[in-house]
Formats: sequence, structure tokens, C-alpha cells
Amino acid sequence: MTPATLSVLALLAVILLSLTTRINVGIVAIALAFPLGVQVSGWKPETVLGLFPSSLFLTLAGVTLLFGIAQENGTLGSLARRGVRACGGTPALLPPLFFALACSLSMIGPGTIAACALVAPLAMSAGATAGVSPFLMALMVANGGNAGNLSPFSAVGVIVQAQMHKVGLVHGDWSVFASNFAAHSLVAAAAYLLFGGRALWRLPRVTLTSDAAEPPLNGRQWFTLVVLALWITGVVVFRVNPGLSAFVGAALLIVARTVDDQTAVASVPWSVLLMVSGMSVLVGVLEKTGGMELFSSLLARTATPDTVNGAMAFVTGLISTYSSTSGVVYPAFLPMVPGLVEKLGGGSALEVALSINVGAALVDVSPLSTIGALCVAALPAGGDGKKLFRQMLLWGFAMVVVGAVFCQFFIRFFA
Repeated sequence: MTPATLSVLALLAVILLSLTTRINVGIVAIALAFPLGVQVSGWKPETVLGLFPSSLFLTLAGVTLLFGIAQENGTLGSLARRGVRACGGTPALLPPLFFALACSLSMIGPGTIAACALVAPLAMSAGATAGVSPFLMALMVANGGNAGNLSPFSAVGVIVQAQMHKVGLVHGDWSVFASNFAAHSLVAAAAYLLFGGRALWRLPRVTLTSDAAEPPLNGRQWFTLVVLALWITGVVVFRVNPGLSAFVGAALLIVARTVDDQTAVASVPWSVLLMVSGMSVLVGVLEKTGGMELFSSLLARTATPDTVNGAMAFVTGLISTYSSTSGVVYPAFLPMVPGLVEKLGGGSALEVALSINVGAALVDVSPLSTIGALCVAALPAGGDGKKLFRQMLLWGFAMVVVGAVFCQFFIRFFA
């Protein structure tokens, strides 16, 4: 077999492994990239080492470190609790409030997982007190976190931007965010109407545990907020490099003793960084051996220029149900977009890329994903965890079809 064929088989094997096990497939991807590059293709080891995405790795490490510090020293948690009090105990306002809260935290940097870890316990507890369906609260938190997850300065948004810029799609950063935000907002609005949101307006105001006086922000937390505000301003207004500038902010917070440095380093999701980087190395081998062109040809057989948006959303959504969206789906599928469009003889590369992003993300409310699992785990004592698990699992599978329909008919409005 040719190096191109073997590299495609290696990628398919890694995707299959990600669907069936909890192994960090970044390790396996690098392990396969080495013999494919050196033994099969005859490259020097330095060529394979050169495929490591050092820029992406440093950007992700810097952003997650900065927001890991803000989480560890209680700054983000304090902001979240203050957000809970903003609804004044009106039950009908709780679901949209927690959607907005999870979205805001996810959008400014830490991403969905960190945002849901902060917000889900508050949301599920407040919902139980106010008589709001735990299923509705879980969907609001999960979709809210995902709605902000692809902003240009969030950790996962950085992954998507890097993959899209690499293939020439350099002007779609805000299109990525807008399409993803719109899809999750529409789904959340539908959930609100379907699962009791309108009936909540007839319920009386309740006193939430969060109504107790919230301690004022301490000096370390105020300093953290100032550093975060300066970092966001630098990235958005002055276009400074988000990863390198995040290290500057993190260093200031560590030197100022806002958090212990070992705790700060431990807050970085190193396993995710390894997964993303390892997949990027294997995809790099795929590109250099001609496997990317072969893989694009295989995908092109499943779609036409008129159906490619829905087809790619369906395929990536189905894979993402069992696999890592940011660690496997985005690094594996986004680099092949231009080749796929070329093989089809038509279609918009940006629309296909947006369809991959949205289709893969909508299913992440499933309890098989970390986001959905966090919501199920946050259910207060006495709640029916098995029922909530089943509900979210069915909803996650339904999102495979919903994502495909949304992308097929509406994604073009965001490109």
C-alpha cells in the first residue's frame, strides 16, 4: 500500500479508537505518525517533529493557564454566583439566565467545559429550588456554554481558527462564532418552549440559596479581573497574539501571588492539549503523503455540492457524539475542507467548515460528552439521574439530525 493509503487508514483507526475507548488518541496519533513518516515515507525524524503545532500548543497553554488561574482563585466562581442573584428568584428567568451566564464565561476564554463546571452546580441547585425541570436547566447550561465556545478568544475557538487559517480560511473568525451561537441559541429557545418554560411564568418568586449575601471580591480577584480585561482588550482591539499575551497575564497573576504556581500549572488541561497536538501531527503526515487528497475523495463520494453542508454536519455530529469535538473532529476534518470542495466541483469552503463546527458542537449536550456529564453529575440529591441521562442522550442523538438540517438550509447566511 502507498504511504497515502496507510496514512488514511491510520487516521480512520484513530477516529475509531476515539469512538470506542477513553484512550487519549493524541498519544496513538503520534505513535502512528512516526513510523508512517520515517519507515514508510523515508523522512528524517526531524520532519515528523516539525509537524508538531508549536504555535497552537503555546496559544492553548497560555489561554487555559490564564483562565485556570481565574478559576482557581475564585474569580470566575464569584462572578457566576453574582449572576445567579441577578434573576431575583423569578423561576421563568432562571433558564435564560444560566444560558447567558454559561455563554459569557465560555466566550471570554475558558471554554465550555470550564464554564459548565462552574455553572452547572449552581444551575441545577437553583432549578431544583425553583421547581424548574432539571432537563431544561441542563440543556440551558450545556447549550449556553457551547454557544460561546467558538469565540475568537476562547480556547476551543483558537483550535478552530488555527485549523481554518492553515487552509486559507482567514476571514471567517466571527462567522464561526455567529453561526455556532445562532444554532445553539435556536436550540435552547426551542427547549425552553418544549419543556415548560412558558409555564414557569405562573410560578411565584422563590428565595434561592444564592440570595444570601455574596462576599465582596478580594484584592486578588480584583487584580485578576483587571488583568483579564486588559488581555481581552489587547486581543480584540489591538490584535495582540492571544497565546503569548495570555502568558504575560498569567505570569503577572502568579508573581502577584493571586494563586499558587503549582496549582496554576495543574489547572491546564494537558491531556486535551496532547490530544489536539497529536492529532495535528498525524494530519500533517496525512497532508505530506497525499493522504488528505485521498481522504477528501472518499468523503466527496458521500455528498454533492448541493448537499455537502448537511452531509458534513451529519457525519461530524455522529462522530462527535462518541468522540472529542475539539481534540479529534476539528483537527481531523477542518484541514480537508478545500480538497473536499475541489473534489466535489462546487460548494463553499467556508460553509463546509462552518457546518463541521456546528454539526459537531450541537451534539455535545449528550451525557457521553464531558459537558453533558457535568450537568448530570450536578443534579442535586434526590433527583432522578438515570432519567436525566436518558433524556440528554436522546436529545444529543436528535441534534445529529437537527445540526444537519440547520447547516443544509441556513449555514449559508453566516458565510
